[in-house]
Amino acid sequence: MIKRELGKSGLEVSAIGFGCMGLNFGYGHALEERDAIQLIREAAERGVDFFDTAEIYGPFTNEVVVGKALAPIRDAVVIATKFGFDIDQETGQNRGLNSRPEHIRAVAEASLKRLGIETIDLLYQHRVDPAVPIEDVAGAVKDLIAAGKVRHFGLSEPGAATVRRAHAVQPVTALQNEYSLWTRGPESNGILEACEDLGIGLVAYSPLGKGFLTGAMGKDAKIAENDFRRLLPRFSPEAMAANQGLIDVLKQVADRKQATLAQIALAWLLARKPWIVPIPGTTRLARLEENLAAADVALGAGDLADIESALAAIKIEGDRYPPQLMATVGR
Repeated sequence: MIKRELGKSGLEVSAIGFGCMGLNFGYGHALEERDAIQLIREAAERGVDFFDTAEIYGPFTNEVVVGKALAPIRDAVVIATKFGFDIDQETGQNRGLNSRPEHIRAVAEASLKRLGIETIDLLYQHRVDPAVPIEDVAGAVKDLIAAGKVRHFGLSEPGAATVRRAHAVQPVTALQNEYSLWTRGPESNGILEACEDLGIGLVAYSPLGKGFLTGAMGKDAKIAENDFRRLLPRFSPEAMAANQGLIDVLKQVADRKQATLAQIALAWLLARKPWIVPIPGTTRLARLEENLAAADVALGAGDLADIESALAAIKIEGDRYPPQLMATVGR
């Protein structure tokens, strides 16, 4: 697996990382712990060295699985996790946002314990807390870095102005934003520009559109009651039917390149900027291998132009989140 530097931070990671959330959280099914550990290790054996988790995934249990899986190779991998929510330690209830400095310190200590590590490689604020100045957040992480508890600071789904304010206090290594062929906000909301200006890497989550861009979902897809995609406007039957044109475009390019739809979606992201790293997730070894093979799919200028031209004629239907969740991004 080739490597990429996240911006100008000096932090190098595999060009395709592994988003661990879906192993046991969010999608209506969970792997047995032993199977999740095995899949993470299979990813590492195939060259992946960048693994993403968060306290909210589970909550708490995802970090434990990641820590157990990577313990034998701790020094050879980069582990990213996140703070930013007020989670009841007993019930797991999410009580809202909380990025007060004292809470950040407590969450970092708890994450270190669950992961079984001495230092978090990359610690993100999961969502911007409007009740806490971003300068205070950056200052708290700066203190954790000085104490050897954290190596790098990141932000997830911030607004571009927030990024610049945070970076002035503590250099930001990476932004984690949703970015894919059907979620292109970072191109127009100042995020890619901020990354370029400040030397920050972009970690693209949901690079496969939460499964839609693989071509495996359509208007007749059955989504489980406890699958969070049921809450998302883009996963209504009407929206999935309306967005089928995007799949048709991907299929044309995939057929020409002798690749899968997922591989084209990932290769497109890799071609955007040399400091963009997608972190697809999966629960299946075959899908993992398919995703990683995207690093070997080269999209030329003609391919990219064809995709751009075709996409210009397509209007994506449905917001990526319901209103209450959309209100927490871009702040």
